[in-house]
Amino acid sequence: MSGPSKGTFRSLANFNYRIWAGGAIVSNVGTWMQRTAQDWLVLTQLTHNNASALGVVIALQFVPQLILLPWTGFAADHFDRRKLLLATQGAMGLLALGLGLLTISGIVQLWQVYVFAFLLGCAAAFDAPARQTFVSDLVGEADLSNAVALNSTSFNIARMIGPAIAGVLIASVGSGWLFLINAASFAAVLGSLGLLRIDKLHLKDRAPRSPGSLGEGFRYVWNRPDLKVILLMLFLIGTFGLNFPIFISTMSVSVFHVGASQYGLLTSTMAVGSVVGALLAARREQPRLVFLLAGIAVFSFGFGLAAIMPNYWLFGLALVVIGVSAQTVTTSALSLVQLSTEAAMRGRVMAILMAIALGGTPIGAPIVGWVADRFSPRWALGVAALAGLTAVFVGVRYFVRYRGLRPRFDEGRFHFVLDDDRADG
Repeated sequence: MSGPSKGTFRSLANFNYRIWAGGAIVSNVGTWMQRTAQDWLVLTQLTHNNASALGVVIALQFVPQLILLPWTGFAADHFDRRKLLLATQGAMGLLALGLGLLTISGIVQLWQVYVFAFLLGCAAAFDAPARQTFVSDLVGEADLSNAVALNSTSFNIARMIGPAIAGVLIASVGSGWLFLINAASFAAVLGSLGLLRIDKLHLKDRAPRSPGSLGEGFRYVWNRPDLKVILLMLFLIGTFGLNFPIFISTMSVSVFHVGASQYGLLTSTMAVGSVVGALLAARREQPRLVFLLAGIAVFSFGFGLAAIMPNYWLFGLALVVIGVSAQTVTTSALSLVQLSTEAAMRGRVMAILMAIALGGTPIGAPIVGWVADRFSPRWALGVAALAGLTAVFVGVRYFVRYRGLRPRFDEGRFHFVLDDDRADG
């Protein structure tokens, strides 16, 4: 797989993927603008710097990943994914419009934000596994890992641009207009779905509809030790580590005492690291479990570093480290799971992955928010670092048991070796 057509951006040679990626980045910028505005609205306008309330909002956005799991994976495996995405993306655009109108009118209340967060989570629960598995419909198996990484690059470029713009606009026109801008941005992704060349999609036979299909997905994962360890590590990271809005907003407001524009800049700073991490993943021919484990180790170190940083700018540098590692973790996990899962099971397995990685947030976000309120935001960062260390232990245990990881002295040098002939399980 060499040559100019097999470089970092090789998936963009595919017309359908190129159209999809163009629409997605516009929509992603709008999404990140809304996320920044919503966090700031809750933290500074609807409450008095209450991190617990922000944790509830984040939890409500992700709890549908768990409660709707019996249907979301089924939908991704059995329905036309393009049509499903048209429905979910349209619904999220309408929700952004509704919240924007409430905010601009000046009548928005915290309970309304809770309701919109939950409804957005319901739409996103169906959207996420369909969107992740739709990538294989666009590019096929050969370029799947590269396309997943480029999707992450697009998402994080948007995270770099969106919050920075949002910080400026919040200060000048208020949060409500950002929700309306996000609603308009969904037209880009809906348009891209309409422009796809249907005859060029890499469609496979849909899984047969039968009772107990979700249970079949769980049984499939349970019999795959490699998938189980990935999902367990993601649960630990997703539950206690991927609560970036809480970490960044509380450090901005309570520790460094900065305004909306500086808060947006911190989110964009972390996104710089995420873009680097995604591009590095796109360069790799194939994802490997060892990259996932290394990414988690650096993730834990980055949070420990962030917890002790004495000022705003050094904290921003630590966020770059966290961004690189977090993207390495998520991109490696998504690629590993998709490439090692049978096509007919992919939607259900990805739904389980998304439910575990994101569905843990309803558990972790209120806990992390409470720690930030009760002790300090720095202690909340410490919780994320500890979660990363625990995930590293889980991964090392898998390598010892299933991959023959063992220490060795060679010519006076100490190092670890893997028995590559042993099966992953």
